[in-house]
Amino acid sequence: MNAIGIRSSSGRYGGTFAHVDIALEFASWVSPEFKLYVIKEYQRLKQSESYQHQVEWNVGRELAKVNYVIHTDAVKAHLIPAELTKKQIGFIYANEADLLNVALFGKTAKEFKLENPDKKGNQRDHATIEQNIIMASMESSNALLIKQGVGQSERLQTLRELAVEQLNSVINSRATGRIKQLADRGADY
Repeated sequence: MNAIGIRSSSGRYGGTFAHVDIALEFASWVSPEFKLYVIKEYQRLKQSESYQHQVEWNVGRELAKVNYVIHTDAVKAHLIPAELTKKQIGFIYANEADLLNVALFGKTAKEFKLENPDKKGNQRDHATIEQNIIMASMESSNALLIKQGVGQSERLQTLRELAVEQLNSVINSRATGRIKQLADRGADY
């Protein structure tokens, strides 16, 4: 035959064999119903994959958001003097958020944006479920350290050590596996 992607052989287990793409194209030419079925099935598969990723991401991201209020309340109560402007208060909140980002991801939100101009959202939006679980824990821990009056540089060092230690534990945790399984099951519905 001398065709690329098609092979024909005779004899007892012979036949014509083609690359899957060629075989599907041939089958769709023979049967328009088959072609429609393949297209619909492909669309369903892509939608299912998208939903699975969305569910897993939502679970992890929501975990981190729950503790964010605890963190911001501690910042408000212990780090923000009454006489500051809204802009100055915004800088304090952003500075504390970046403290957590550096402790977990090793970079600030601005550094992430500069390195990833094509990505929408922030680095927490692109974090794994494990990283979002750790972020939730770090927000509570940082709130406690703030209440205890621990300085920012010491908090950064403590939170970085905590992030590394907890990330190792969470990655190997059965509970994390179960969360992922729940997210996968959600994609099946």
